Amino acid sequence: MSRRSFLERIAALIGIGVAAPVARAVATRRLELQRSPVAGFQYHQGEAVWPLLMAGAALSLVREPDNAYDPRAVRVDWQGRKLGYVPHVDNAAVSHLLDAGHALHAEIVSLRESNDPWDRVEFSIFLADQGAGG
Repeated sequence: MSRRSFLERIAALIGIGVAAPVARAVATRRLELQRSPVAGFQYHQGEAVWPLLMAGAALSLVREPDNAYDPRAVRVDWQGRKLGYVPHVDNAAVSHLLDAGHALHAEIVSLRESNDPWDRVEFSIFLADQGAGG
């Protein structure tokens, strides 16, 4: 996904929150905001839980505003275990949405046996379903 299309999706999402109820009903489907590899997978608990991970597994996104290396850091956890982070180049919009109180969901999209840790786990981030009633 290009940066432009990602930013266009974010702009559309912000508009959804103030739209008429009819337009809100359209927003009940799941909207993928971005797809990324897990950054730092090799430095955290990823290798220890690798045999237990599977595509479709839910992930938690945990904001770390006091992170010494990146004030926009968003940690990626699986069942309370730290897998890594949303990559620095992709975390601006996600951190902003989390800071604004938006509910985001994440899940594993694919797993690959690879010596390159950036190729091991790919995940998607979704805007939480708003439901027909908002």
